[in-house]
Amino acid sequence: MIGGEDGIARWRSVADGIRGMIAEAGGALERLPVEAELAARFGVNRHTVRRAIAALAAEGLLRAERGRGTFVAARPPRLSYPVGPRTRFSENVARAARRPGGRLIRADLVPADAALAGLLDLRPGAPLHRLETLSVADGVPLSVGTGWFPAERFPAIVAAYAETGSITLALKAHGIEDYRRRETRVTAERLSPADAELLASPPDGLALVSHGVDVDLGGCPIQANRTRAHADRVELVFDHAPPPREAG
Repeated sequence: MIGGEDGIARWRSVADGIRGMIAEAGGALERLPVEAELAARFGVNRHTVRRAIAALAAEGLLRAERGRGTFVAARPPRLSYPVGPRTRFSENVARAARRPGGRLIRADLVPADAALAGLLDLRPGAPLHRLETLSVADGVPLSVGTGWFPAERFPAIVAAYAETGSITLALKAHGIEDYRRRETRVTAERLSPADAELLASPPDGLALVSHGVDVDLGGCPIQANRTRAHADRVELVFDHAPPPREAG
């Protein structure tokens, strides 16, 4: 029987239970049992089961067919995301034959703390535009990002991103035609409740967290960022191939 103090806790527990059933089946489970059977299995009412199924359908894990039942959806493969000197979300997604998109969640003006000031070669307290963004591919949320930009150099970065949905295009509007990644550090952690909601993920989902600094072609830092990518939907690829030799 599923426990919980309220209906929200119960339907989430049922969703986790169904997710576990699918994982244990290892691809052998094509259609879910009927609602009454699931309700009996988890010790809840059918309304709770319906809510759990609706949440899993929103994640893309299930699909309901009228008159036929609820089926386990074929999951798209993880997006291979190359990490290198030129890391571009839109280009990487398009290269995988998927449609990129992004939206601004929120933005504010913050003073640079000592860590950010060091990364961006600024004085502590310098004003930064902080952007929280959501990146998607074919409508599926992939990652949540936080970017910090020197406000004096990029005064309209918030409006430019809100209009284009692209950091690359927003920087181009400020005269940055090209830029490169100076460093990337990758860790793993559980999704926060806020990130899990944005990514339509269970609250205990795993995220690949990348911390990066981008610089212009003159080597001047233009952005520090922290990106939380859904580990079930994205794989990071580090290319160690040597650069091609020049002829001559």
